[in-house]
Amino acid sequence: MQLLGLIKLDEFKLKHADARGPLDAWRIEAERSQWTGPQDIKNRYPSASFLADNKVIFNIKGNAYRLVIKAKYQNGLVLIEWVGTHAEYDKVEF
Repeated sequence: MQLLGLIKLDEFKLKHADARGPLDAWRIEAERSQWTGPQDIKNRYPSASFLADNKVIFNIKGNAYRLVIKAKYQNGLVLIEWVGTHAEYDKVEF
């Protein structure tokens, strides 16, 4: 998949160094993947949650952090919409 919005990950990792490894691992795996639909993601990430409009929420670092993406399966694109702590996630609407 082609990832868009990587600057959000980079900026977040500067503030939360403990998220660097898990986010880097997620990025590498996502870039190597060819997700054709939600089931492809669910097969690899059973704890992922799915919202309307092809949005997917990933638990990062044992659910300490949350990553929200929008998948464009047909185009092979992933737009990184938001990354933050679990507490911050609870205050945001998607």
